[in-house]
Amino acid sequence: MEVTNNLLSKIATNNGHGENSPYFDGWKAYDANPFHPQRHPDGVIQMGLAENQLSFDLIQQWIEANPNASICTPQGASDFKHTAIFQDYHGLKEFRIALTNFMNRVRGNRVKFDPDRIVMSGGATGAHETMAFCLANPGEAFLVPTPYYPGFDRDLRWRTGVQLLPVVCESSNNFMITREALETAYEKAKLANIKVKGLLITNPSNPLGTFLDRETLKDLVSFINEKNIHIICDEIYAGTVTMGDEFVSIAEVIKEVKCNLDLVHLVYSLSKDMGFPGFRVGIVYSYNDNVVTIARKMSSFGLVSTQTQHMLASMLSDDKFTENFISESRLRLARRHDMFTRGLAQVGIGSLESKAGLFFWMDLRRFLKEPTFESEMTFWRIIINEIKLNVSPGQSFHCSEPGWFRVCFANMDDETTMVALWRIKTFVRKNRNLEINTKRQYWQNNQHLRLSSKRLDDILTPHRMSPHSPLASPLVRAQN
Repeated sequence: MEVTNNLLSKIATNNGHGENSPYFDGWKAYDANPFHPQRHPDGVIQMGLAENQLSFDLIQQWIEANPNASICTPQGASDFKHTAIFQDYHGLKEFRIALTNFMNRVRGNRVKFDPDRIVMSGGATGAHETMAFCLANPGEAFLVPTPYYPGFDRDLRWRTGVQLLPVVCESSNNFMITREALETAYEKAKLANIKVKGLLITNPSNPLGTFLDRETLKDLVSFINEKNIHIICDEIYAGTVTMGDEFVSIAEVIKEVKCNLDLVHLVYSLSKDMGFPGFRVGIVYSYNDNVVTIARKMSSFGLVSTQTQHMLASMLSDDKFTENFISESRLRLARRHDMFTRGLAQVGIGSLESKAGLFFWMDLRRFLKEPTFESEMTFWRIIINEIKLNVSPGQSFHCSEPGWFRVCFANMDDETTMVALWRIKTFVRKNRNLEINTKRQYWQNNQHLRLSSKRLDDILTPHRMSPHSPLASPLVRAQN
């Protein structure tokens, strides 16, 4: 019997999940025709998924060397019963200690997190929704600088009834958050009779791949104190910083400026830094005792399994392993980022200067027929259907300017990366009407763009290429 919408709840039947976004449409295009070097060499390459798959060999080596970490091995089976029946929603103490130590290490041991303030959740998704439930009522709002992660519309809004109000940031200053933009968004909400309860930031930024400097963070803390609103700082990419000055956590800044600590909250996860999205390890870390207590009650709806806690407690307590993993992961991410952006530069494609994350913010503004979001969507469909790459258009990130795209580079192997670069290069060269001026002077006048002078042909030299590289032949060769 067909179920009609009037038999279901409003939440079940509304479109608050946001699946009608081009961000998710790109995933659907990939799912319908996924690239595989042997079975589907003409398929869509997934570059819309921010996963860190470049260092799994290090994880596998550790697991093989530590069979006692799992309760499902002969070496670890003695812990099976205790782990299986444990259900305290505070979480295993050893897990909370190991996790805070890892968070400290990722931030250069310049801060010290308290294990008793750790509140578990089902990934960062659950953590953000928990924060929304704790801090705001339906109809109230959080300010969010643009561009921002499309999943926030689902995570914070769908089931809570909370609103997200954009703080418009622009390319003219590298999409930096300004006090003027914050004040404008706040006053606009007041005029609309919308109560602002907080400011939500991602640091490092998704999708920009940049992170906030100390002075900007201090200004944000000053702003929320003046307005007496909360700040939620999503730091799930803190361990992916690859270049530039040291990453500054909100936890450092609040030690240096006068502020009401009850207004400060962090969201963290192991999905990005460690590459464990399937483990659903997210946390709320709040300096507000009441929020910790309430969030912990809510965590019953999205706890991390004790089996996962048990294994990760052992892994993250291994200081030698974690130190090497963080260092090596950052190095590999930097190499892949540099390889891809330099490859794009040879065909005149620039990107925002970035130094963190599993992606970069690609500038295709000069490829659009018109500076409109309609033209952005037209060109995005060409990228999906002809070049067959799933990159995410800027409008799905609420970007205020058409022509920007997020490109994820860490969820594929080197061969697939080569295929993606080859497809872009071939497309641009075949379509002479898309050729753009790449003279040095243009890029000197656009300092926020990154365009390497090194040629793609120099990067992909034969001695560096795998014998199975698609660029060694007109056809995509099968991998052994």
